[in-house]
Amino acid sequence: MRLYTKTGDKGETSLIGGRVYKDDMRVEAYGTIDELNSFVGLAQAEAEKHASLAELADQLIDIQQELFDCGSDLAYAKAGAPYKMNEEPATRLEAWIDRYIQEAPEITRFILPGGSVLSSTLHVCRTVCRRAERRVVTLSRDHTINQDVLIYINRLSDYFFAAARAANAKLGVPDTEYVRSAEVFRKRKKDGGSGSDNGG
Repeated sequence: MRLYTKTGDKGETSLIGGRVYKDDMRVEAYGTIDELNSFVGLAQAEAEKHASLAELADQLIDIQQELFDCGSDLAYAKAGAPYKMNEEPATRLEAWIDRYIQEAPEITRFILPGGSVLSSTLHVCRTVCRRAERRVVTLSRDHTINQDVLIYINRLSDYFFAAARAANAKLGVPDTEYVRSAEVFRKRKKDGGSGSDNGG
């Protein structure tokens, strides 16, 4: 199998059902999701090094599969295609987020991305995920998209924030607070939920 086809030498690429320029907003959206998927793979490889983070490593594999589904759903040139993503993956992310919040020390101020290598990589995933979300929002203003993709990508950035903090906690590495931050996070609720979020 040849990797090069030469069909894109004039700056065009194929969608499912058509061809567009490579800077088309659909290509920009699913291309950014592909970039995110690569960083998730890096985080997954790092998580696999730690026995205490085996569950996280497995979750990241699932997320990689779902990101591929998201990209596929955004690659249709015409509306009405059979989508792969539904509401279930985002709901599952919420359960994971709630659990990871409980596994990390409570915070009231912004934290700096960092700590362990794994946590740092998950923060990279978070920020690239936010950029992917912006690209999908731009796309959605002019084209019909699967709204479950947008919901999933929004929830996923919160997952990466919670997972990064939980990874540091499990590895015994403290988060570093942003020293000039005001108290921006609400105290954790007594019922086991959390008033904390990272803006999304």
